[in-house]
Formats: sequence, C-alpha cells, structure tokens
Amino acid sequence: MRQAHVTRNTLETQISVKVDLDGTGKATLDTDIPFLDHMLDQVARHGMIDLEVAAKGDLHIDAHHTVEDIGITLGQAFTQAIGDKKGLRRYGHAYVPLDEALSRVVVDFSGRPGMEFNVAFVRARIGEFDVDLINEFFQGFVNHAMVTLHIDNLSGRNAHHQAETVFKAFGRALRMAMESDSRSAGIIPSTKGSL
Repeated sequence: MRQAHVTRNTLETQISVKVDLDGTGKATLDTDIPFLDHMLDQVARHGMIDLEVAAKGDLHIDAHHTVEDIGITLGQAFTQAIGDKKGLRRYGHAYVPLDEALSRVVVDFSGRPGMEFNVAFVRARIGEFDVDLINEFFQGFVNHAMVTLHIDNLSGRNAHHQAETVFKAFGRALRMAMESDSRSAGIIPSTKGSL
C-alpha cells in the first residue's frame, strides 16, 4: 500500500499530511487558507490521490510559513509512500487548459530536487492569497519529495485560472509518473540502478 502519514511541528506551524497514492481523489483539507485548500483539492482529484491535510500556522503574520511547510510535509509523505520506485513510470507530464489559461507540468521522480517555475501571474493576489507562495509550496515539495519539476504557464489573463491550471496539471503529471509500468515490474527505472 503506497500510503504515508507525516507530521511536522515547529514553532511556526503544526502540519499533518496523509496520502494514499492509489486512492480515488478524495480530499479532506483544513489549512485555514481557503485558496490553498481549493488548489490541493485539484491535486487530489486529478492525481487520483487520497489526501488529508490539517494545518495550523502563524497566519497572524502571513501565510508563508504555513504554505511552505505544507509543501515540505507533502513532499516527505510522497517520499515515504512512493517507496523504492521499482516498476514506477518515473516521468509524468500534463497540459491543462482552463478557458484562456494553459499550463504544462513535467515531473521526474529522479531522486534529485530541481525546479523550474515559469509563471508570470497577472496580479499579485488571488483574493487574500499571495501568488508568490505558490512557488514556495512547490519548492518545499520538490526539496522533500526529491523530484525534478518543471512548471510553465503558457497563457492566461486571469490569475485564478493560471494557478488552477498549474495545480491540475501537477496532479495529472504526478498520476502519470506514479503509475506502475508492467513492462518494468521490479526494476528501478534508471540505467544507474538506483534513484
């Protein structure tokens, strides 16, 4: 069973994340950041990942620590749940449109953290949510899931649409990368023999 439960407790945040990578797309989210909950729901639904996230953070300062630490904890949960990567497809990609917006996300469960984030949001906030934190979320995830991640927003005139296409494409790319490849069952998908 590709499942994990990770908690992260600091002086700034208390985070609990549960994942089932072979789920049905159900999400139970309580981060006190409604827009982030909406985006995480997209990841669960489109990635077919069962996801539970509970977070309390120093939101009286701002949402930075909470958003980043959720990314970190989610990355740690993925690392635990994905296991030794034998038989894994390893690579995943997705293009997702939403009206005028279009984003592409490509992921590699490489064992090496690396990120290219190319999203020029058309405004700085979506409601109360600071769009800079989207980069922080993904950087936290990348560093702790040990993946290479390329995120490109190719078009968009609405910041909400830009963000939503990114998170939906992220879920879809994860789903592809995490699938089992029957042709390489029991084999690490690398010429090195390890990831």
